[in-house]
Amino acid sequence: MTKIGIIGGSGLDDPGILKDATELTVTTPYGSPTSPLTIGRLDGVETVILARHGRQHQYSPTEVNSRANIQALKDQSVSHIIATTACGSLREEIDRGHFVILDQFIDFTRHRLTTFHDSFADGAGHTAMAEPFDPDLRRILFQTARELKLPVHENGTVVTIEGPRFSTKAESRMFRLWGADVINMSIAPEAALANEAGIPYAAIAMSTDYDCWKEDEAPVSWDEILTVFNENADKVRKLLIQTIPRIQGERR
Repeated sequence: MTKIGIIGGSGLDDPGILKDATELTVTTPYGSPTSPLTIGRLDGVETVILARHGRQHQYSPTEVNSRANIQALKDQSVSHIIATTACGSLREEIDRGHFVILDQFIDFTRHRLTTFHDSFADGAGHTAMAEPFDPDLRRILFQTARELKLPVHENGTVVTIEGPRFSTKAESRMFRLWGADVINMSIAPEAALANEAGIPYAAIAMSTDYDCWKEDEAPVSWDEILTVFNENADKVRKLLIQTIPRIQGERR
């Protein structure tokens, strides 16, 4: 059975896209997820939405309980997870408002709990992470975005920093040298945990700014990020609405 989990980044957790929606408050062995679960149907497909930073964006990146979020979706027996996130661009060709279907991550966080394997008392747990984003989900997302005529990049490496501060210029230049294409504060720990949980996971990253590496622009501000974000959030919702029925169609 296809059942889709959506982890919405800031403002991309709209429960209004679901029909017959109900709200469920849950807990897990790792604590409570960052929001109640909204459960309903999207074009006939069972769907569960979770707000990564809370309904009022009250959780900082470090505070997000990614273990509880992934476990809560696993407990609901989701078959796939699609995540959305705002990001900064580290490449000239990834402009503001562009979308990137991520295929790799670099985890530069420092204070996150990024594994379910706290102990090896019951056996070692080393999860393969060579391809952290599910190829089939990525393909469907990319094809759908192209059909919707969205400015989309088929792949990209995200570096996830701890936050909540933005990068220094030196850090931003370093991440570019490392091969990162975009930067955010959430995806790497979440993707790692989804892989440990055995749930196919993909992420749509929306570029809102050029971080601070670009010398011909002023450093990024939160207000500027919100402006670009609000202008493009509806496009992300349309992409989700069109993509989710296709996932079910391919599983039949």
